[in-house]
Amino acid sequence: MRQVKSCGVLLFRRIPELSFLLMKHSHRFDLPKGHIESGESEIQCALREMWEETGVAIDQVTLDPEFRFEEMYYPIEPRFGSERVEKTLVIFLGWIDRVDQIQVTEHGGHEWRAWKPPHNIQKYTINPLLTAIEQHFAKSPK
Repeated sequence: MRQVKSCGVLLFRRIPELSFLLMKHSHRFDLPKGHIESGESEIQCALREMWEETGVAIDQVTLDPEFRFEEMYYPIEPRFGSERVEKTLVIFLGWIDRVDQIQVTEHGGHEWRAWKPPHNIQKYTINPLLTAIEQHFAKSPK
């Protein structure tokens, strides 16, 4: 089975309220993430994809060094026809102090969602990620 890896950053802001950024497709929410390129580290990939899909400059983001979320699942990957793949998703937690504008390039839109757990956004990927972040926040200050 072919193996692929995607990395991304879930961006949080504190002003005007504690909230996180979701990308919108016509029928679901997504995260700013994408496939790792040859020679890239997970963090390099995550930050590159975040910048490409949101326009948020890498130097505006502070990654939480204590948080790394990983999930493996088995989707059909359109770029490989109808082949099912073993996909590893790695998401980092990023903080941003100021956002001038989100420049959406690969999604239909975006939304800043208030941090008010528990969240029920997407059963796979997003809900487990937000649960992991909630547990992380419980053991370390925001």
